[in-house]
Amino acid sequence: MKTEDLVQAAREAHAHAHVPYSEYRVGAAIETVDGTVFTGCNIENANYSNSLHAEEVAISQAIATGHREFSRLAVSSDRRDGVTPCGMCRQTLAEFCDEEFPVVCDRGDDWEAYTLGELLPDTITQQHLE
Repeated sequence: MKTEDLVQAAREAHAHAHVPYSEYRVGAAIETVDGTVFTGCNIENANYSNSLHAEEVAISQAIATGHREFSRLAVSSDRRDGVTPCGMCRQTLAEFCDEEFPVVCDRGDDWEAYTLGELLPDTITQQHLE
């Protein structure tokens, strides 16, 4: 899949967001190594701590169907402001992806690409817990 198609999938996903509190729509599209794409949107909750982030919704759907290897992620907000995954989502991605995993952030007319290692250096891994 082309990068612009993955960004478009993230854009389409944020249209489904439930954001009555922040009014900030986020969509994510994660591509598996076999080319399957899963999308997610943010889902807010009145107590805030139960809110779900678009990236975690997308990766959860992929994992629930048996996928464990990913090639890249695109993230978009309705403001096209280059939003990046939050720290919690970065750590979730690090559970399944290495530091070279590409993260593409929608800036409207173009996008900015980062590696997961750039966004989350020195991440906590399973080795730290052994």
